[in-house]
Amino acid sequence: MRGMNKLYPTAAAAVADITDGASLAVGGFGLSGNPMELIRAVHELGVDDLRVVSNNCGIDDRGLGILLSDRRIARMTSSYVGENKEFARQYLSGELEVEFAPQGTLAERLRAGGTGIPAFFTATGVGTQIADGGLPWKYDGHGQVERTSPRRETREFAGRTYVLEEAITTDFALVHAARGDRHGNLVFAKSARNFNPLCAMAGRITIAQVEQMCQPGELDPDHIHLPGVFVQRVVEVGTGIEKPIEKRTVRAEAGA
Repeated sequence: MRGMNKLYPTAAAAVADITDGASLAVGGFGLSGNPMELIRAVHELGVDDLRVVSNNCGIDDRGLGILLSDRRIARMTSSYVGENKEFARQYLSGELEVEFAPQGTLAERLRAGGTGIPAFFTATGVGTQIADGGLPWKYDGHGQVERTSPRRETREFAGRTYVLEEAITTDFALVHAARGDRHGNLVFAKSARNFNPLCAMAGRITIAQVEQMCQPGELDPDHIHLPGVFVQRVVEVGTGIEKPIEKRTVRAEAGA
């Protein structure tokens, strides 16, 4: 951390100390709000054996998919496979360890990690393998399960059963924001807000790529979505960056 000026000249400089085996929380939902430039910089850095926490793993050639396709990711914690066929293939062939978590639970585990809450109870997953254990985390390459999820503690509150979920913190977090300043204050745009604030909170070192860099004091405090206390590094990537869409759905023309 370099005082209040957290601005880095390039994405490559911002991610330069990420090492093999590091854990990363990565913002985005599908491809919306993915920190594409930071992901590319990590890919170019050449690190592998990464432990990644993200809602999903991009698609085959976009977002986290570029790290996955080069076998840079050893473990994923996600809520779903999405459109990534390579993700499914690596998981079922035993090349990738995967912990699936209910989407709301994953979000709360990240938020809890960022706020210093070590664990929490939730009703989501009670009566399923989420609580009972036995979910396949890793296959052995021959169709047999090599590692499974553990049984989690349950407890009753007011006559209802809840399961204990542990918070998530990671070595680094990579996030995308529409606007920010050199103090690390961030503003997200519409649906690109998704998991970005939560991942930013969970990272011990959070790196934000920002489309538009503002001067300190230029952002209205009432409009800031994430305060700079959660962000250690900021890099400006400009407004012309690629923003791919997984599936484009348009309304048919009248009379078509």
